[in-house]
Amino acid sequence: MFIKKTKSLCPVCFKPLEAEVYDEDGKIWIKKDCPEHGHFNNTYWSDSKLYKRVSDFDPSINSVDNPQVSSDKGCPNNCGICSNHETSTVLGLIDVTNRCNLKCPVCFANAAVSKRLFEPSYEEIRQMLKNLRELKPVSTPAIQYAGGEPTVRKDIVDLIKLAREEGFSHTQIATNGLRLARKESLAQELADAGLNTIYLQFDGVTEEPYVYNRGKNLLPQKIDAIENCRKAGLGIVLVPTIVKGVNDQQIGDIIRFAIENIDVIHGVNFQPVSFAGRTPSNQVEKQRITIPDFINLVEKQTDGQIRLEDFYPPSAVEPVSHFIGALDGEEPSATLNCHQHCGIATYIFIDNDKIVPVTEFIDVDRFLEFLDDGAQKIDDGGFAVKKRVLLSATKELPKIIDRDKTPESLEISKILLKVFKNRSYESLAVFHKNSLLISCMHFMDPFNFDEDRVKKCVIHYAVPDGRIIPFCTMNSIYRQEIEEEFSVPIKPKKA
Repeated sequence: MFIKKTKSLCPVCFKPLEAEVYDEDGKIWIKKDCPEHGHFNNTYWSDSKLYKRVSDFDPSINSVDNPQVSSDKGCPNNCGICSNHETSTVLGLIDVTNRCNLKCPVCFANAAVSKRLFEPSYEEIRQMLKNLRELKPVSTPAIQYAGGEPTVRKDIVDLIKLAREEGFSHTQIATNGLRLARKESLAQELADAGLNTIYLQFDGVTEEPYVYNRGKNLLPQKIDAIENCRKAGLGIVLVPTIVKGVNDQQIGDIIRFAIENIDVIHGVNFQPVSFAGRTPSNQVEKQRITIPDFINLVEKQTDGQIRLEDFYPPSAVEPVSHFIGALDGEEPSATLNCHQHCGIATYIFIDNDKIVPVTEFIDVDRFLEFLDDGAQKIDDGGFAVKKRVLLSATKELPKIIDRDKTPESLEISKILLKVFKNRSYESLAVFHKNSLLISCMHFMDPFNFDEDRVKKCVIHYAVPDGRIIPFCTMNSIYRQEIEEEFSVPIKPKKA
Protein backbone atom coordinates (compact mmCIF):
# COMPACT_ATOMS: atom_id res chain seq x y z
CA MET A 1 0.00 0.00 0.00
CA PHE A 2 1.36 3.38 -1.03
CA ILE A 3 2.11 5.80 1.85
CA LYS A 4 4.02 8.73 0.37
CA LYS A 5 6.57 10.04 -2.08
CA THR A 6 9.81 11.46 -0.75
CA LYS A 7 13.47 11.89 -1.69
CA SER A 8 16.19 9.49 -0.69
CA LEU A 9 19.81 8.76 -1.66
CA CYS A 10 21.61 6.22 -3.79
CA PRO A 11 23.71 4.18 -1.32
CA VAL A 12 26.52 3.95 -3.90
CA CYS A 13 26.89 7.44 -5.41
CA PHE A 14 24.86 9.33 -2.74
CA LYS A 15 22.89 11.27 -5.35
CA PRO A 16 19.35 12.33 -4.37
CA LEU A 17 16.64 10.09 -5.86
CA GLU A 18 12.87 10.10 -5.98
CA ALA A 19 11.64 7.42 -3.57
CA GLU A 20 8.43 5.79 -2.40
CA VAL A 21 7.49 4.70 1.12
CA TYR A 22 4.95 1.87 1.21
CA ASP A 23 3.34 -0.74 3.46
CA GLU A 24 3.71 -4.44 2.61
CA ASP A 25 3.56 -7.63 4.71
CA GLY A 26 3.17 -5.67 7.94
CA LYS A 27 6.33 -3.62 7.35
CA ILE A 28 7.12 -0.17 6.03
CA TRP A 29 9.57 -0.10 3.12
CA ILE A 30 11.38 2.58 1.11
CA LYS A 31 12.33 1.94 -2.51
CA LYS A 32 14.15 3.92 -5.22
CA ASP A 33 16.02 3.47 -8.49
CA CYS A 34 19.39 4.93 -9.41
CA PRO A 35 19.96 5.17 -13.20
CA GLU A 36 23.55 4.06 -12.67
CA HIS A 37 23.41 1.66 -9.72
CA GLY A 38 20.00 0.06 -9.94
CA HIS A 39 17.08 -0.69 -7.63
CA PHE A 40 17.16 -0.46 -3.83
CA ASN A 41 14.40 -1.65 -1.50
CA ASN A 42 14.98 -1.36 2.25
CA THR A 43 13.17 -1.61 5.55
CA TYR A 44 12.01 1.74 6.93
CA TRP A 45 10.05 0.51 9.97
CA SER A 46 9.56 -3.19 10.68
CA ASP A 47 6.05 -2.78 12.12
CA SER A 48 3.41 -0.94 10.10
CA LYS A 49 0.92 -0.79 13.01
CA LEU A 50 3.40 1.02 15.22
CA TYR A 51 4.41 3.26 12.32
CA LYS A 52 0.80 4.35 11.89
CA ARG A 53 0.26 4.87 15.64
CA VAL A 54 3.32 7.11 15.84
CA SER A 55 2.18 8.99 12.72
CA ASP A 56 -0.56 10.60 14.83
CA PHE A 57 2.09 12.68 16.61
CA ASP A 58 2.81 14.93 13.66
CA PRO A 59 5.10 17.71 14.96
CA SER A 60 4.62 21.42 14.49
CA ILE A 61 6.68 23.50 12.06
CA ASN A 62 9.03 26.05 13.61
CA SER A 63 11.43 27.23 10.90
CA VAL A 64 14.38 29.54 11.50
CA ASP A 65 13.96 33.18 10.48
CA ASN A 66 17.58 33.56 9.43
CA PRO A 67 18.56 30.55 7.23
CA GLN A 68 22.26 30.28 6.42
CA VAL A 69 21.95 29.06 2.82
CA SER A 70 19.51 29.34 -0.06
CA SER A 71 17.05 26.57 -0.91
CA ASP A 72 17.24 26.95 -4.70
CA LYS A 73 19.18 23.69 -5.18
CA GLY A 74 16.50 21.58 -3.48
CA CYS A 75 16.74 19.31 -0.45
CA PRO A 76 19.17 17.81 0.49
CA ASN A 77 21.62 19.43 -1.95
CA ASN A 78 22.45 22.60 -0.03
CA CYS A 79 22.10 21.95 3.70
CA GLY A 80 23.05 24.55 6.12
CA ILE A 81 20.09 25.42 7.28
CA CYS A 82 17.90 26.49 4.35
CA SER A 83 14.50 28.16 4.38
CA ASN A 84 12.78 24.82 3.65
CA HIS A 85 13.92 23.36 6.97
CA GLU A 86 10.96 22.99 9.32
CA THR A 87 12.59 23.01 12.75
CA SER A 88 15.13 24.99 14.72
CA THR A 89 18.16 23.48 16.45
CA VAL A 90 17.40 21.84 19.80
CA LEU A 91 20.82 20.19 20.16
CA GLY A 92 23.84 21.62 18.39
CA LEU A 93 26.84 19.39 17.69
CA ILE A 94 30.41 20.45 17.05
CA ASP A 95 33.08 17.96 16.05
CA VAL A 96 36.04 19.39 17.93
CA THR A 97 38.45 16.84 16.44
CA ASN A 98 38.53 13.72 14.30
CA ARG A 99 41.40 12.33 16.35
CA CYS A 100 40.57 9.36 18.54
CA ASN A 101 42.24 6.93 20.92
CA LEU A 102 40.28 4.09 19.29
CA LYS A 103 39.73 2.78 15.76
CA CYS A 104 36.09 1.66 15.82
CA PRO A 105 34.72 0.05 12.63
CA VAL A 106 31.23 1.53 13.30
CA CYS A 107 32.40 5.14 13.72
CA PHE A 108 31.24 8.12 11.61
CA ALA A 109 34.63 9.86 11.77
CA ASN A 110 38.16 8.55 11.97
CA ALA A 111 41.37 10.49 11.36
CA ALA A 112 43.37 7.26 11.20
CA VAL A 113 41.40 6.22 8.11
CA SER A 114 41.24 9.60 6.35
CA LYS A 115 44.94 10.42 7.07
CA ARG A 116 43.84 14.00 7.66
CA LEU A 117 43.47 16.04 10.84
CA PHE A 118 40.23 17.97 11.32
CA GLU A 119 40.48 20.04 14.47
CA PRO A 120 38.89 23.52 14.57
CA SER A 121 40.70 26.14 16.61
CA TYR A 122 39.34 27.58 19.85
CA GLU A 123 38.23 30.74 18.03
CA GLU A 124 36.62 28.76 15.20
CA ILE A 125 34.65 26.82 17.80
CA ARG A 126 33.63 30.09 19.46
CA GLN A 127 32.22 31.29 16.14
CA MET A 128 30.34 28.03 15.57
CA LEU A 129 28.82 28.38 19.05
CA LYS A 130 27.79 31.94 18.21
CA ASN A 131 26.20 30.77 14.95
CA LEU A 132 24.03 28.33 16.89
CA ARG A 133 23.07 30.90 19.51
CA GLU A 134 22.22 33.49 16.85
CA LEU A 135 19.51 31.37 15.22
CA LYS A 136 16.12 33.11 15.29
CA PRO A 137 13.51 33.10 16.68
CA VAL A 138 14.90 30.45 19.08
CA SER A 139 18.56 30.24 20.04
CA THR A 140 20.03 26.77 20.34
CA PRO A 141 19.84 25.87 24.06
CA ALA A 142 22.08 22.80 24.21
CA ILE A 143 25.48 21.85 22.79
CA GLN A 144 27.33 18.56 22.47
CA TYR A 145 31.01 18.33 21.67
CA ALA A 146 31.68 15.26 19.55
CA GLY A 147 34.34 13.84 17.25
CA GLY A 148 36.49 11.78 17.02
CA GLU A 149 37.09 11.71 20.74
CA PRO A 150 36.64 15.20 22.26
CA THR A 151 38.65 14.48 25.39
CA VAL A 152 41.90 14.04 23.42
CA ARG A 153 41.91 17.85 23.07
CA LYS A 154 43.99 19.42 25.83
CA ASP A 155 41.63 22.41 25.95
CA ILE A 156 38.39 20.43 26.34
CA VAL A 157 37.72 21.91 29.80
CA ASP A 158 38.17 25.41 28.39
CA LEU A 159 35.76 24.56 25.56
CA ILE A 160 33.08 23.68 28.12
CA LYS A 161 33.63 27.04 29.82
CA LEU A 162 33.39 28.69 26.41
CA ALA A 163 30.00 27.10 25.72
CA ARG A 164 28.74 28.46 29.03
CA GLU A 165 30.09 31.91 28.19
CA GLU A 166 28.22 31.84 24.89
CA GLY A 167 24.93 31.19 26.67
CA PHE A 168 24.26 27.46 26.34
CA SER A 169 22.12 26.20 29.22
CA HIS A 170 23.04 22.56 28.70
CA THR A 171 26.44 21.13 27.71
CA GLN A 172 27.47 17.56 27.06
CA ILE A 173 30.34 15.53 25.62
CA ALA A 174 30.05 12.37 23.52
CA THR A 175 32.95 10.22 24.65
CA ASN A 176 34.29 6.67 24.78
CA GLY A 177 35.27 7.35 28.39
CA LEU A 178 38.89 6.20 28.17
CA ARG A 179 40.42 9.47 29.39
CA LEU A 180 37.73 9.80 32.04
CA ALA A 181 38.81 6.37 33.29
CA ARG A 182 42.55 7.03 33.15
CA LYS A 183 42.56 10.59 34.51
CA GLU A 184 40.50 10.57 37.68
CA SER A 185 40.45 14.37 38.01
CA LEU A 186 39.05 15.00 34.50
CA ALA A 187 35.42 14.38 35.45
CA GLN A 188 35.66 16.88 38.29
CA GLU A 189 37.38 19.44 36.07
CA LEU A 190 34.62 19.11 33.48
CA ALA A 191 31.89 19.35 36.11
CA ASP A 192 33.50 22.46 37.60
CA ALA A 193 33.64 24.01 34.11
CA GLY A 194 29.87 23.58 33.74
CA LEU A 195 29.46 20.26 31.91
CA ASN A 196 26.01 18.74 32.52
CA THR A 197 26.16 15.32 30.90
CA ILE A 198 28.59 12.66 29.75
CA TYR A 199 27.20 10.91 26.67
CA LEU A 200 29.05 7.65 27.26
CA GLN A 201 29.54 5.10 24.50
CA PHE A 202 28.44 1.84 26.16
CA ASP A 203 27.84 -1.24 24.02
CA GLY A 204 27.10 -3.92 26.60
CA VAL A 205 27.77 -5.56 29.94
CA THR A 206 30.19 -8.22 28.63
CA GLU A 207 33.39 -7.93 26.66
CA GLU A 208 32.14 -9.35 23.34
CA PRO A 209 30.32 -6.26 21.98
CA TYR A 210 33.38 -4.11 22.63
CA VAL A 211 35.69 -6.49 20.84
CA TYR A 212 33.37 -6.45 17.82
CA ASN A 213 32.38 -2.75 17.79
CA ARG A 214 35.56 -1.20 19.19
CA GLY A 215 38.34 -3.71 18.56
CA LYS A 216 39.12 -4.43 22.22
CA ASN A 217 37.47 -5.12 25.58
CA LEU A 218 36.70 -1.71 27.06
CA LEU A 219 34.20 -2.69 29.74
CA PRO A 220 36.64 -2.23 32.67
CA GLN A 221 37.44 1.31 31.47
CA LYS A 222 33.71 2.08 31.14
CA ILE A 223 33.18 1.04 34.77
CA ASP A 224 36.12 3.21 35.91
CA ALA A 225 34.78 6.19 33.92
CA ILE A 226 31.35 5.79 35.54
CA GLU A 227 32.91 5.67 39.00
CA ASN A 228 34.90 8.84 38.37
CA CYS A 229 31.77 10.63 37.13
CA ARG A 230 29.92 9.44 40.23
CA LYS A 231 32.58 10.99 42.46
CA ALA A 232 32.28 14.27 40.54
CA GLY A 233 28.48 14.29 40.56
CA LEU A 234 28.50 14.31 36.77
CA GLY A 235 25.41 12.78 35.13
CA ILE A 236 25.72 10.09 32.46
CA VAL A 237 23.61 8.93 29.52
CA LEU A 238 24.67 5.53 28.22
CA VAL A 239 24.81 5.32 24.41
CA PRO A 240 24.86 1.75 23.06
CA THR A 241 25.34 1.25 19.32
CA ILE A 242 23.07 -1.73 18.62
CA VAL A 243 24.15 -4.23 15.96
CA LYS A 244 22.05 -7.29 15.22
CA GLY A 245 23.80 -10.46 16.34
CA VAL A 246 26.38 -8.52 18.35
CA ASN A 247 24.65 -6.86 21.29
CA ASP A 248 20.92 -6.80 20.52
CA GLN A 249 20.45 -9.53 23.15
CA GLN A 250 21.97 -7.28 25.83
CA ILE A 251 19.41 -4.47 25.66
CA GLY A 252 17.62 -5.66 28.81
CA ASP A 253 20.92 -6.18 30.62
CA ILE A 254 22.05 -2.65 29.71
CA ILE A 255 18.79 -1.25 31.11
CA ARG A 256 19.28 -3.25 34.32
CA PHE A 257 22.87 -1.98 34.57
CA ALA A 258 21.55 1.60 34.29
CA ILE A 259 18.96 0.90 37.01
CA GLU A 260 21.69 -0.40 39.31
CA ASN A 261 23.55 2.87 38.77
CA ILE A 262 20.57 5.23 38.63
CA ASP A 263 22.26 7.63 41.05
CA VAL A 264 24.67 8.66 38.26
CA ILE A 265 23.06 7.28 35.05
CA HIS A 266 20.04 9.34 33.97
CA GLY A 267 19.20 7.63 30.70
CA VAL A 268 20.06 5.11 28.00
CA ASN A 269 19.88 6.27 24.40
CA PHE A 270 20.09 3.20 22.18
CA GLN A 271 21.27 3.89 18.63
CA PRO A 272 20.80 1.14 16.00
CA VAL A 273 23.85 1.02 13.76
CA SER A 274 23.71 3.44 10.84
CA PHE A 275 25.21 2.23 7.56
CA ALA A 276 26.76 5.57 6.67
CA GLY A 277 29.76 4.08 4.90
CA ARG A 278 29.84 2.05 1.69
CA THR A 279 28.16 -1.00 3.16
CA PRO A 280 27.29 -3.79 0.67
CA SER A 281 23.51 -3.65 0.17
CA ASN A 282 23.14 -7.40 0.76
CA GLN A 283 24.43 -6.96 4.34
CA VAL A 284 22.17 -4.09 5.35
CA GLU A 285 18.91 -6.00 5.80
CA LYS A 286 20.69 -8.74 7.76
CA GLN A 287 22.05 -6.26 10.29
CA ARG A 288 19.26 -3.65 10.28
CA ILE A 289 17.48 -2.94 13.56
CA THR A 290 14.59 -0.49 13.35
CA ILE A 291 12.72 1.24 16.15
CA PRO A 292 9.95 -1.42 16.34
CA ASP A 293 12.62 -4.15 16.54
CA PHE A 294 14.18 -2.29 19.46
CA ILE A 295 10.88 -1.94 21.33
CA ASN A 296 10.08 -5.64 20.90
CA LEU A 297 13.52 -6.54 22.26
CA VAL A 298 13.00 -4.26 25.27
CA GLU A 299 9.63 -5.86 26.04
CA LYS A 300 11.01 -9.39 25.70
CA GLN A 301 14.21 -8.78 27.64
CA THR A 302 12.49 -6.97 30.54
CA ASP A 303 9.88 -9.76 30.85
CA GLY A 304 7.13 -7.40 29.79
CA GLN A 305 7.85 -4.79 32.48
CA ILE A 306 8.42 -2.23 29.71
CA ARG A 307 5.92 -2.66 26.88
CA LEU A 308 5.38 -1.33 23.40
CA GLU A 309 2.50 0.84 24.70
CA ASP A 310 4.86 2.66 27.07
CA PHE A 311 6.81 4.32 24.24
CA TYR A 312 6.07 7.64 22.56
CA PRO A 313 7.92 9.66 19.91
CA PRO A 314 9.76 12.80 21.15
CA SER A 315 7.23 15.00 19.31
CA ALA A 316 4.55 13.71 21.72
CA VAL A 317 5.84 16.03 24.46
CA GLU A 318 5.30 19.20 22.41
CA PRO A 319 2.13 20.02 24.41
CA VAL A 320 4.30 20.40 27.55
CA SER A 321 6.42 23.09 25.87
CA HIS A 322 3.36 24.82 24.39
CA PHE A 323 1.55 24.85 27.74
CA ILE A 324 4.48 26.33 29.66
CA GLY A 325 5.09 28.80 26.84
CA ALA A 326 1.43 29.90 26.96
CA LEU A 327 1.64 30.40 30.73
CA ASP A 328 4.80 32.48 30.29
CA GLY A 329 3.29 34.42 27.40
CA GLU A 330 6.15 33.61 25.04
CA GLU A 331 7.43 31.02 22.60
CA PRO A 332 9.04 28.03 24.36
CA SER A 333 12.84 28.13 24.38
CA ALA A 334 13.00 24.67 22.83
CA THR A 335 10.44 22.33 21.34
CA LEU A 336 11.03 18.67 20.51
CA ASN A 337 9.32 18.90 17.14
CA CYS A 338 11.52 16.38 15.37
CA HIS A 339 9.93 13.98 12.91
CA GLN A 340 7.76 11.44 14.68
CA HIS A 341 9.59 8.50 13.07
CA CYS A 342 13.08 9.59 14.19
CA GLY A 343 12.95 8.19 17.69
CA ILE A 344 10.96 6.71 20.56
CA ALA A 345 11.21 7.00 24.34
CA THR A 346 9.69 6.35 27.75
CA TYR A 347 10.48 7.13 31.37
CA ILE A 348 10.77 4.35 33.92
CA PHE A 349 10.87 4.47 37.71
CA ILE A 350 12.06 1.92 40.22
CA ASP A 351 9.68 1.00 43.05
CA ASN A 352 10.85 -1.72 45.43
CA ASP A 353 13.04 -3.24 42.69
CA LYS A 354 10.14 -3.24 40.23
CA ILE A 355 10.28 -1.32 36.94
CA VAL A 356 7.34 1.09 36.69
CA PRO A 357 6.96 2.91 33.34
CA VAL A 358 5.45 6.39 33.56
CA THR A 359 2.42 5.12 31.64
CA GLU A 360 1.58 2.81 34.58
CA PHE A 361 0.47 5.71 36.76
CA ILE A 362 -0.17 8.58 34.32
CA ASP A 363 -2.74 8.51 31.54
CA VAL A 364 -0.27 10.06 29.12
CA ASP A 365 -2.71 10.59 26.24
CA ARG A 366 -5.21 12.32 28.51
CA PHE A 367 -2.46 14.40 30.12
CA LEU A 368 -1.16 15.62 26.75
CA GLU A 369 -4.71 16.38 25.60
CA PHE A 370 -5.32 18.45 28.76
CA LEU A 371 -2.13 20.48 28.11
CA ASP A 372 -3.09 21.07 24.48
CA ASP A 373 -6.54 22.28 25.47
CA GLY A 374 -5.11 24.47 28.24
CA ALA A 375 -2.57 26.10 25.94
CA GLN A 376 -5.30 26.79 23.37
CA LYS A 377 -7.55 28.42 25.98
CA ILE A 378 -4.71 30.67 27.14
CA ASP A 379 -3.84 31.62 23.57
CA ASP A 380 -7.50 32.45 22.88
CA GLY A 381 -7.47 34.82 25.87
CA GLY A 382 -10.21 35.90 28.24
CA PHE A 383 -10.70 37.18 31.77
CA ALA A 384 -8.24 35.61 34.24
CA VAL A 385 -7.75 32.77 31.78
CA LYS A 386 -4.39 31.59 33.19
CA LYS A 387 -5.81 31.37 36.71
CA ARG A 388 -8.81 29.40 35.45
CA VAL A 389 -6.61 26.97 33.52
CA LEU A 390 -4.32 26.41 36.51
CA LEU A 391 -7.36 25.92 38.76
CA SER A 392 -8.64 23.28 36.35
CA ALA A 393 -5.21 21.62 36.52
CA THR A 394 -5.58 21.13 40.28
CA LYS A 395 -8.83 19.28 39.60
CA GLU A 396 -7.85 17.35 36.48
CA LEU A 397 -4.32 16.14 37.31
CA PRO A 398 -5.45 13.89 40.20
CA LYS A 399 -7.90 12.23 37.77
CA ILE A 400 -5.10 11.62 35.26
CA ILE A 401 -2.75 10.14 37.88
CA ASP A 402 -3.29 6.74 39.51
CA ARG A 403 -2.05 7.24 43.08
CA ASP A 404 -2.14 3.52 43.87
CA LYS A 405 0.36 2.76 41.10
CA THR A 406 2.59 5.80 41.61
CA PRO A 407 6.05 4.94 43.03
CA GLU A 408 6.24 5.74 46.75
CA SER A 409 9.14 8.14 46.29
CA LEU A 410 7.23 10.31 43.79
CA GLU A 411 4.54 12.86 44.61
CA ILE A 412 3.80 13.37 40.94
CA SER A 413 0.71 15.59 41.31
CA LYS A 414 2.56 18.08 43.51
CA ILE A 415 5.58 18.05 41.19
CA LEU A 416 3.54 18.80 38.08
CA LEU A 417 1.53 21.54 39.79
CA LYS A 418 4.72 23.23 41.01
CA VAL A 419 6.23 23.02 37.53
CA PHE A 420 3.17 24.55 35.85
CA LYS A 421 2.09 27.00 38.57
CA ASN A 422 5.45 28.32 39.73
CA ARG A 423 7.64 27.18 36.85
CA SER A 424 9.63 25.39 39.56
CA TYR A 425 12.21 23.50 37.55
CA GLU A 426 13.75 22.30 40.80
CA SER A 427 10.59 20.20 41.09
CA LEU A 428 11.15 18.88 37.59
CA ALA A 429 14.66 17.90 38.67
CA VAL A 430 13.08 15.70 41.36
CA PHE A 431 11.14 13.91 38.60
CA HIS A 432 14.31 13.32 36.59
CA LYS A 433 16.33 12.24 39.62
CA ASN A 434 13.92 9.40 40.31
CA SER A 435 13.49 8.36 36.70
CA LEU A 436 15.45 6.77 33.89
CA LEU A 437 14.90 7.79 30.27
CA ILE A 438 14.91 4.82 27.90
CA SER A 439 15.12 6.05 24.32
CA CYS A 440 16.06 4.97 20.83
CA MET A 441 17.22 7.35 18.11
CA HIS A 442 17.50 5.73 14.69
CA PHE A 443 19.75 7.93 12.60
CA MET A 444 19.34 7.53 8.86
CA ASP A 445 21.81 6.28 6.29
CA PRO A 446 21.64 6.35 2.46
CA PHE A 447 19.56 3.15 2.41
CA ASN A 448 16.62 4.46 4.50
CA PHE A 449 17.17 8.20 3.96
CA ASP A 450 13.91 10.18 3.92
CA GLU A 451 13.84 13.88 3.04
CA ASP A 452 10.76 14.42 5.22
CA ARG A 453 12.72 13.34 8.28
CA VAL A 454 15.66 15.54 7.35
CA LYS A 455 13.44 18.63 7.13
CA LYS A 456 12.26 18.01 10.69
CA CYS A 457 15.66 17.19 12.19
CA VAL A 458 16.43 19.07 15.44
CA ILE A 459 20.00 17.76 15.94
CA HIS A 460 22.38 19.83 13.82
CA TYR A 461 26.12 20.11 13.28
CA ALA A 462 27.73 23.54 13.24
CA VAL A 463 30.69 23.53 10.82
CA PRO A 464 33.57 25.98 10.25
CA ASP A 465 32.15 27.63 7.11
CA GLY A 466 29.10 28.92 9.03
CA ARG A 467 26.61 26.28 7.95
CA ILE A 468 24.39 24.35 10.38
CA ILE A 469 23.70 20.90 8.93
CA PRO A 470 21.12 18.27 10.00
CA PHE A 471 22.70 15.20 11.58
CA CYS A 472 21.73 12.61 8.98
CA THR A 473 22.71 14.66 5.94
CA MET A 474 26.01 15.52 7.60
CA ASN A 475 26.92 11.87 8.07
CA SER A 476 25.39 10.59 4.83
CA ILE A 477 26.55 13.34 2.45
CA TYR A 478 28.64 16.22 3.77
CA ARG A 479 31.11 14.91 6.32
CA GLN A 480 33.86 13.91 3.89
CA GLU A 481 33.88 17.16 1.91
CA ILE A 482 33.81 19.34 5.05
CA GLU A 483 36.63 17.44 6.72
CA GLU A 484 38.70 17.55 3.55
CA GLU A 485 38.18 21.32 3.17
CA PHE A 486 38.97 22.17 6.78
CA SER A 487 41.64 19.59 7.56
CA VAL A 488 45.34 19.15 6.98
CA PRO A 489 47.29 16.00 6.06
CA ILE A 490 48.64 14.05 9.01
CA LYS A 491 52.41 14.04 8.89
CA PRO A 492 53.82 10.53 9.08
CA LYS A 493 55.87 9.82 12.20
CA LYS A 494 59.61 9.70 11.72
CA ALA A 495 61.09 6.23 11.92
